[in-house]
Amino acid sequence: MPAKKILHYILIIFIVGLVSFPLFGEKVHGDGTGKIVYVIPIEREVERGLEAFLTRTTNEAIEANADHIIFEIDTPGGRVDSAGQIAELLQNLEIPTTSFVIHEALSAGSYIALNTDNIYFKPQATMGASGVITGDGNAADEKAQSAWIAAMRSAAESKGRDPLYAAAMADPSIDLPEYGAAEGKFLTLGPSEAVEVGYAEGIVNHRVELLAELDLTNATIVETETTIAEEIARFLTHPLVIPILLSVASLGLVLELYSPGFGVPGTMGLIALFLFFYGHIVAGLAGMEAIILLILGIILVIAEFFLPGGIVGLLGIGAILGSLMMSGYDMGHMALSISIAFIVAIVAAIYLYRRIGMDKGIFRHIILKDQTSTELGYVSSVNRLELIGMEGVSLTPLRPSGTGMFADEKIDVVSEGSFIEEGKTIKVTKVEGMRVVVREIIK
Repeated sequence: MPAKKILHYILIIFIVGLVSFPLFGEKVHGDGTGKIVYVIPIEREVERGLEAFLTRTTNEAIEANADHIIFEIDTPGGRVDSAGQIAELLQNLEIPTTSFVIHEALSAGSYIALNTDNIYFKPQATMGASGVITGDGNAADEKAQSAWIAAMRSAAESKGRDPLYAAAMADPSIDLPEYGAAEGKFLTLGPSEAVEVGYAEGIVNHRVELLAELDLTNATIVETETTIAEEIARFLTHPLVIPILLSVASLGLVLELYSPGFGVPGTMGLIALFLFFYGHIVAGLAGMEAIILLILGIILVIAEFFLPGGIVGLLGIGAILGSLMMSGYDMGHMALSISIAFIVAIVAAIYLYRRIGMDKGIFRHIILKDQTSTELGYVSSVNRLELIGMEGVSLTPLRPSGTGMFADEKIDVVSEGSFIEEGKTIKVTKVEGMRVVVREIIK
């Protein structure tokens, strides 16, 4: 079987496999006669994939009439915008919520914990260090910092906690040396410190102790898990993965233009593009409108190869870019990712053009190669050099162009610049292509 067909079959199986993954993942412990407690993990970075997972699992808890939700937190933080969406989700829950800090709830993780009704720590856990850091590792501007500090304070106040310590987690200018946060350092609370300042209800060693503290010992425990599809989506929507996917997609499609038929480069480009949209659909970032716009853009770009003008192709490219921007969680990051992919495509196109030219792949079908060259017998004009030196008569006045008669042949001529009357004797002094230059001969 040709390698091309094998790749196509792999792509089809891959797509069907992803679509067929179960939507929900959970484990149930208990006899189902007591209260229902949902345990939802908040692990790794806080991003839109996590937000989609929490939306799905909390909705499931609501539909199951759960009596309590425990969020087991172990995260170094992540995106502020995603944390804000998660916080809004938690604030709107009518079910009692508890954060169980397993190891660390830092940065955006601490903000999420502050938006729950109760917080419990494991003995080695920490919470805090919540300064806003940009993608390049630098502190955010003053406006963003101020908004984040206000959000931290509001989250603490909403659950009856002293906002000073939440502010100190995000504002290094607040001096709390008794808790290891002298001026210039962000506050990070350990278990005993969190209990002391009222940010934790207690310290427990494991979930069984936590359930006892919450008077939920005999509850039916529903452990939620991310499905394979959600795990893939969390990976595919990572800020570092997005520009890689778009670069692979653009590079594959450019290479395909120089390949005969449809082969490996085009297949890899389509897989990368599919993965981008698949991850963003599962994460709840891309809707059907983005997919429809993408398909429309691809159709218009293909139509450009058969229609003159260039407008259709520009509209197609605009539609594809629009679908990508609509699917992104951050306009600035998407613009940067698209720019990186565009640069990769340009560099690849220039390299391939210099190495291969335009006579390979799809270009050989759409670029006219026929030439009306001299070697093939084509001439643009007859150079009448034999006329030089011939004498004739001006049939019309030359101002400076007109018509002359030379050996019974009418020829369009032009004077050297002076006016020549009709019927005067003229002589050809120069021939330049179709331009025959004459001078009046005075006898």
